[in-house]
Amino acid sequence: MRIIKRGALVLFWQRHPDAKASLEAWYGVVRKANWKTPAEMKQVYHSADLVGRRTVFNIAGNKYRLIARVNYVSQTVFVLYLLTHSEYGKGAWKQ
Repeated sequence: MRIIKRGALVLFWQRHPDAKASLEAWYGVVRKANWKTPAEMKQVYHSADLVGRRTVFNIAGNKYRLIARVNYVSQTVFVLYLLTHSEYGKGAWKQ
């Protein structure tokens, strides 16, 4: 998979250093993935939630949320948002 906006991961872990290891691990797994369907992705990330056209990944033991759009045809993951659990709960990202 090709990941768009890796810089957003770096900016986020600079503000939240405890997210760095989890984000690097997520990046490494997704970068090597070759998912063809959401079901294949869910085999790796059981707790990922599909919300409309977006996928929500739990980061750092559910302390943070990474919201992405995964295009299985083009093998591209667009990082849309990185949020704390409380920011995620406000739901503004759904707009």
